[in-house]
Amino acid sequence: MRILTLFKDLIESYYLDGYLVPKNDEYFNEYSNPNRLFSISNFSGSAGIAMILKKKNYLFVDGRYKIQAEKESGRNFKILEISKKDPKYVLNSFINKINLGIDPKLFTNFYLKKNIAPYCNIIPVKENLVDKIIQKKINYVSKPFYTLSKKISGENKNNKITKLIQNLKIKKIDNIFISAPENVAWLLNIRGFDNPNSPIPNCQLILNQKREIYLLTDKKKFKKIKNQKNYENIKLFNTNELLKILLNLKGKSISIDRSTCSSFNEQIISKLFFIKSNIDPCYKFKSIKNKIEINNMIKAHIEDGIALTKFIYWMKNNRKQLDELNVKKKINFFRNKNKNYLFPSFSPIIGSGPNGAIVHYNVNKNTNRRIRNDDLLLFDTGGQYKFGTTDVTRTICFKKPSKEIKNVFTRVLKGHISVALADLNKLKNGKLLDKIARKYLNEVNLDYEHGTGHGVGHFLNVHEGPQSLSKYNIVPLEEGMILSNEPGFYKKNKYGIRIENLLVILKNKNKKFFKNLTLVPIDFDLINFQLLNNNEKIYLKNYHKDIYKNLSPYLNKNERIWLKSLI
Repeated sequence: MRILTLFKDLIESYYLDGYLVPKNDEYFNEYSNPNRLFSISNFSGSAGIAMILKKKNYLFVDGRYKIQAEKESGRNFKILEISKKDPKYVLNSFINKINLGIDPKLFTNFYLKKNIAPYCNIIPVKENLVDKIIQKKINYVSKPFYTLSKKISGENKNNKITKLIQNLKIKKIDNIFISAPENVAWLLNIRGFDNPNSPIPNCQLILNQKREIYLLTDKKKFKKIKNQKNYENIKLFNTNELLKILLNLKGKSISIDRSTCSSFNEQIISKLFFIKSNIDPCYKFKSIKNKIEINNMIKAHIEDGIALTKFIYWMKNNRKQLDELNVKKKINFFRNKNKNYLFPSFSPIIGSGPNGAIVHYNVNKNTNRRIRNDDLLLFDTGGQYKFGTTDVTRTICFKKPSKEIKNVFTRVLKGHISVALADLNKLKNGKLLDKIARKYLNEVNLDYEHGTGHGVGHFLNVHEGPQSLSKYNIVPLEEGMILSNEPGFYKKNKYGIRIENLLVILKNKNKKFFKNLTLVPIDFDLINFQLLNNNEKIYLKNYHKDIYKNLSPYLNKNERIWLKSLI
């Protein structure tokens, strides 16, 4: 890549030995504009960090993206799985500490101190060097922000603010800096158009115990909201006016979110206030959905289920002469029939045959593959509806699959069902659930390298914390949380299998349990029913009964007949 040669020359002109390029933007959004990591490395995944040195380039990714990164960036970058070999592995290989440049607006002090600072000399560079070398004009969206009605949010912003202030009082903190736009969006019940795949508006906020709100954003985008009742007292500032706010702020202490407050902003804040570095309490607050949010998510999944059920039926009967891009367009076609559908909640994963083994495969004109009769097709897609967010994965076949594939698929399915039926009074966190999801694959020495599930936002991020189903997550699972349930298996250069539903935690008396939100049929042609016990068979029957009950009024005759055959 010529751009890398030019970039290395630029690094040298700043007397640097290297430069770090993360995936995130200044707001630490998962999906962002611009995508600097893609610009410099050609890696299209949603998480990763590049280290560009004078003589060698490294790209650090997690297990989901290892194969994808090798295909997209392996020619110019050495690909390292970050859980095994992180940046300090490379930095420690130098006899003397190197000078490593960073954009301080893209990194937190928490990350730098833990992973980078002990192993090199960090050199903050005022201007972003990727922007300088690419010289691309960023097309920032100018559409205004908008508010959500209580019919969608389920709770007004004043109640949320009260809850947050109570938290500040308990912790004896005077102010809080909310640096994550998703948390500002939740707190103020606002949405926008600044980011792909999510309605998150780019903004940050300072709140104090006196209920004074200082909003950092593009003032023009908030102008219409400012005139609305209950929003008129919000004080507006441009994104670069943090210091101006701080100089007039009362109190001695301020809380920051260590995962999204940039090193640049923390340095400004630290000169005037005693900093308490915490996890923003809004993450926990918004992870527990209220009844209206849950009902809206149920509604969104019914509408999404109609689209995907129609798609699967169509796909099973119209596979000839199709490629992955055709499939992507067809899913969009069915979703776009719904007036409440806005846009995808992430870049669709459409992998056929060997491409299905790339966990987060991103089809494009260069990788596009014609679907063969003996292929498995894995599609992982989601939608943002006006009142909810969806995320679903299904694997389907077009001819009788091999015994190996049926057995592996069924073991993935058994893990999926074991999570769905889990006793949440005993299995109280994601670590315990992740273990049971892998059980049936582990019995035959198989496994997968990603977590079993992630938290999901309500008309916000499709990936949300603090809850998840993973080997290390011990956050207690509580009523109202929404998580994905997506075990899988991937045979390199052969096929990929994954089954994903979204689940919401409900409570009946003292018993917590999962309820399926996703209403999309599972391909029975891939199941070895001899490997299923009676409880698993009953689960499948009841699950498809539920799908039929909710979706049949919206399906045509042939679609209904097919769906009923699965009961």
